Amino acid sequence: MRDAPFTVDSLRAEYAAGADPREVIAEVFRRIDTASDPGIFISLADRAAALAEAEALGDFDPERPLWGVPFAVKDNIDVAGLPTTAACHAWRFEPEDDAVVVARLRAAGALPIGKTNLDQFATGLVGIRTPWPVPRNAVAPELIPGGSSSGSAVAVARGIVPFALGTDTAGSGRVPAGLNNIVGLKPSLGALSTSGVVPACRSLDVVSILALTATDAWQVFTEAAGRDPADPWSRERPPGPLGRLPPSFKLGVPATGSRPFFGDSCQEQAFTRDLASLAALGAELVPLDFEPYFEVARLLYEGAWVAERHTVVENLLNTDPAALHPVTKAVIGKATRFSATDAFRDIYRLAELRRHVYDGLSDIDVLAVPTTPTLFKLTDLARDPLVPNTVLGTYTNFVNLLDMCGLVVPTPPRKDGLPASVTLLAKGGQDHRLMTLGLALEQRSDHAPGATGWGVPSAPDLDANFGITPHPDELAIAVCGAHMSGLPLNHELTSRGGRFIQATTTGDCYRLYALPGSPARPGLVRVQEGGTAVPVEIWSLPRAAVGDFLHGIPPPLGLGNVRLGTDEHVKGFLCETHAVEGALDITASGGWRAYLSGSGI
Repeated sequence: MRDAPFTVDSLRAEYAAGADPREVIAEVFRRIDTASDPGIFISLADRAAALAEAEALGDFDPERPLWGVPFAVKDNIDVAGLPTTAACHAWRFEPEDDAVVVARLRAAGALPIGKTNLDQFATGLVGIRTPWPVPRNAVAPELIPGGSSSGSAVAVARGIVPFALGTDTAGSGRVPAGLNNIVGLKPSLGALSTSGVVPACRSLDVVSILALTATDAWQVFTEAAGRDPADPWSRERPPGPLGRLPPSFKLGVPATGSRPFFGDSCQEQAFTRDLASLAALGAELVPLDFEPYFEVARLLYEGAWVAERHTVVENLLNTDPAALHPVTKAVIGKATRFSATDAFRDIYRLAELRRHVYDGLSDIDVLAVPTTPTLFKLTDLARDPLVPNTVLGTYTNFVNLLDMCGLVVPTPPRKDGLPASVTLLAKGGQDHRLMTLGLALEQRSDHAPGATGWGVPSAPDLDANFGITPHPDELAIAVCGAHMSGLPLNHELTSRGGRFIQATTTGDCYRLYALPGSPARPGLVRVQEGGTAVPVEIWSLPRAAVGDFLHGIPPPLGLGNVRLGTDEHVKGFLCETHAVEGALDITASGGWRAYLSGSGI
């Protein structure tokens, strides 16, 4: 067990082979001692009590997905038996109950081992605004650790625990993940309960997950997610089943003119390289003007939203202002400049910007941005404690205001050897789409996570881990034209929760026609003789969305039973036979995508 890889999958394999969770907990504490970094944890579980909790698990239970898996918790999230401080001595209290998200992970068998350091009251992206020692960046000690979930990121990157909980309001789970070479999942707003979490901005706060692998992050998310009736910000946003990566998809990226790197050529080169990797996975890169995103970002700290942070610490500021870190006090203190009128103006402007942004994403599947535009050293922050924090939020501050989800995927190091990563973003409720792409990018990136040196994470068995087949509440649909991945109508599936299952062909009893009129569309017709196999894609659509989808299909097309090359039958697009009279027979072209490519349409 000594120095063995700690991931959820590796630990489950060890437990299935007979390993004792008490050995794992003992190894966790040994690794904490070996790290010799007093800045990682603010408090630790009593070792004897942690071993007793591990022993109380009993025999290995494969039905509990996180059985025996140790994890760390950011110290603005309650864990019964450990104090909550939010990195402020005067705030310290002893919670009687676990935060809901911690309770759900415990129910799945996970074992909390300590509370991690943070930028005080989760206000900061640098990881150094704490009265405790500053955690050391696991990959490059001269760099800041990133915040505000600094201790959680470092604990994971050092291999002390497979995953840790953070929070993310402006990038607090994404920035430290990127700076420490690990995965950072920022779920959709409301997907994870914030009951038992010290607020930063209650309307924007999200519990985030930091992990060594994308697979681990997703498994933790699926166990922690769920509506909490006691949390007024909680929503019904289930993780959703994963699909396979489609052969083609549209990836929105900042246009060259709206892609600031603040003179960091290594960061710019790494992002360009990572976009090439995404293109190799099937992405069609679509440049977007990011100025509206940046204007949204400015609202978070330059607008009235800073007053939401003030609501949390107002009493402390009035009674004991010296209890706050000087930079934290300066940032939150700006709230008194704003009036209720200012707040409403900002709310109205955000609504305008959100509509503008979402209109531009109507046929975009996922966005890709740099996690940070540049990197900062501890010495940079000693000279200027404020501007670097603002720069770090360039590609993060707008995300929660726009109700988006995000996923940081570490990529190979920059040319100077420092950590690199890319952040994937999607509309709220589409976490599964990010993870589908993130899993593929993680495998292509092909490098060890964190500072562990444990080697590349093994490729997940998607069928075994995630069940990449239609669920009972889904309908498999074969599409042969503009609804295929990367084509103009694919969004009619993805916007309704559709997920890609596989590319295949029909049985050899069909012909394909280009129907007259505009827009161009194909007609798939079953024939008695002279037929052939036609390329199709199988997508799975929630049954509840099928009626709405059908309503938009114009004649002479409709859904019928399509025979696949495996002799299975699924629902799929078919054309009425009378409509192909005089239509162009394009069967020999090799499918609709090939026909479009060859005809220049």
